[in-house]
Amino acid sequence: MTIKNKLRAGFGFLFLLALICCGLAIWFLNRLSADSSVILKDNYETLQFVRNIGNALDDNESSLNSQQISIIEKNLVGQEHNITEPGEQEATDSLRSRYEQLKLQGNNIQKQADLRLQIRKLLYHIMQLNMSAIQHKNATAKATASQATLIVALIGSFLFLIAFSFIINFPGYIANPIRELTERIKEIANRNYHQQLSFNSNDEFGELAQAFNAMTFKLAEYENSNLASILFEKKRIETIINSMHDGIIGLDEKSNIIFANEVACTLIGITEANLIGRYAPDAAVENDLLRNLLQTSQNRIKIFADNRESYYSKEILSVINKDKAIGKVIILKNITEFQQLDEAKTNFIATISHELKTPISSIKMSLKLLEDKRIGDINTEQKQLIGNIEDDTRRLLQITGELLDMAQVETGKLNLNFGSTHPQNIVDYAVKAIKFTADQKRVNIDVHYDENLPEVRADLDKTTWVLINLLSNAVKYSHEKSVVNLDVKKLRGDEVEFSVRDHGQGIESKYLPRIFERYFKVPGATVEQTGTGLGLAIAKDFIEAQSGKIGVQSELGEGSKFYFTLKKVG
Repeated sequence: MTIKNKLRAGFGFLFLLALICCGLAIWFLNRLSADSSVILKDNYETLQFVRNIGNALDDNESSLNSQQISIIEKNLVGQEHNITEPGEQEATDSLRSRYEQLKLQGNNIQKQADLRLQIRKLLYHIMQLNMSAIQHKNATAKATASQATLIVALIGSFLFLIAFSFIINFPGYIANPIRELTERIKEIANRNYHQQLSFNSNDEFGELAQAFNAMTFKLAEYENSNLASILFEKKRIETIINSMHDGIIGLDEKSNIIFANEVACTLIGITEANLIGRYAPDAAVENDLLRNLLQTSQNRIKIFADNRESYYSKEILSVINKDKAIGKVIILKNITEFQQLDEAKTNFIATISHELKTPISSIKMSLKLLEDKRIGDINTEQKQLIGNIEDDTRRLLQITGELLDMAQVETGKLNLNFGSTHPQNIVDYAVKAIKFTADQKRVNIDVHYDENLPEVRADLDKTTWVLINLLSNAVKYSHEKSVVNLDVKKLRGDEVEFSVRDHGQGIESKYLPRIFERYFKVPGATVEQTGTGLGLAIAKDFIEAQSGKIGVQSELGEGSKFYFTLKKVG
């Protein structure tokens, strides 16, 4: 039987019990009602008839008049039709006989008195018969009521016990299997798949138990096979990680170290057994290298390993699963060889640049001497050649200066002389330095200051060099007879912004992210506009070394705006 049918049977049984109890109560109530109606209908009406006849006789002791005869006749006929008790028929017949005799006596007063007395005795006898019947029927009704109360009470108590037992036990039939199923499901949620249900029934619970047992068997089977596969893949991944020459450290979402290969353990100086499973910040307390890996944003780290200094690049990869970070991996790549090559390149550039400055300065001195008329006059062609040599010498000197500055930045030997200066000092020096070049191209430099500008904390020489570089580029890319806007304004907070805007051809948006990269040149520039590709890269290093920011805004055909910020004093 299905659970649905069992529920129907259970509730139907309770409904049947209620019907039985109500039926018994109604049956006994009907019996009591019938007994009471018999008393009221039969005996009470007889008493009424007898009383009316007696009252009519008593109204006049002489001969009966027409009104008395009418009343007696009417009630006597009613009594004759309401014979209910034993002996009542004989008494009623006698009453009819005596009444008929009374009507025939005329003026015989003695005879009328005797008949009246006999009639009253018969009326009294009929009354006594009905009174006795009323008492008897009343006793019968009381007995019926007592019997009904007892039987209904017994049957009601029995039905109540059955219903109470049903209410107590039947819900358990439904709830107990569900409770057991819930407990088994919780065990499965804890990856305990060896769970079985035993419902000895042929209903849906039995089918559910069979399906549940089959499911747990399959889950246990899958878990065992899947666990073996996972362990195999884990072992293979660990082998691959340990065979890599880069140091690799894995952290979970709570910053616990879950794996570290041999290279990483060697670099950190902690064995794998003492590293795996530890909370990374706790392990970093006693290890400087691990603390630097976790706390600093420095991408290049110098590590003393294998009795020599080595250089490593740090890369942090976030592990994402369904848009949720579940950990991260720190990779340390050995870049010692590339670092050495880079240092050699930087030293070579610095040496060559330094050595070139001396002969270039000598060439400039020689050109000055050639231009001196005391040495001798030169013709127009020679003067033009000297001018070309001066331009090339100036360009070579600028290139060597930029290479030397870049070498300082790359070697970390950039020396900054911080001081407090007003922004106008920086602007005045830069505009004066670029004025000759701007006048040659007939470009006007429009300077605008905010009122009440605060002093800034900066290296005056390095910052002026940056502003000169930006102004020089703006003049290069401006059309003749155009304007370059130089604005200095106070920003919210503690910064002052210097911005240079030209109205040239502008820069395509795809080149803007690379504009401050070393040796990068915007395609399409003329020979006069291009340089080494180092000026903006050096400017970026100079500004960021002073805790400032540098950026660019440009649209093709709308010109470009280069800007940088410096911290105000105080």
